[in-house]
Amino acid sequence: MAAQNGKDLLIKLDLNGSGLFETIAGLRASRISFNAETVDVTSLESPGGWRELLGGAGVRSAAISGSGVFKDASTDERARQIFFDGEMPRFQVIVPDFGIVEGPFLITAIEYSGSYNGEATYEMSMASAGALTFTAL
Repeated sequence: MAAQNGKDLLIKLDLNGSGLFETIAGLRASRISFNAETVDVTSLESPGGWRELLGGAGVRSAAISGSGVFKDASTDERARQIFFDGEMPRFQVIVPDFGIVEGPFLITAIEYSGSYNGEATYEMSMASAGALTFTAL
């Protein structure tokens, strides 16, 4: 597989629950991570005293984060509304030449910053809030 362009990793938001996803405006950097808790089933009878894990038994989660330039676009306004209202809308993360991850996420943090002689920027973090689907590209 050839190297991928970072700008092609997109975070999209369902703006109004209709299933029409729009890329979050102004993002310059995006990240998604997947996690699974382990369930330890090691016993005195475990071969060689090695730890044994129970596959598929732990809680799975995903986290999305992004940072970029504040543009005061409709997606910025919607993200602020989602945070303050505690909503959990559907998001899509498009990973180039890999697939699309989709499901409900809770915005856990929005940070705004800016310097006197620079642009206003923001960072946003989201945590999965339900079952996610994956569609291969």
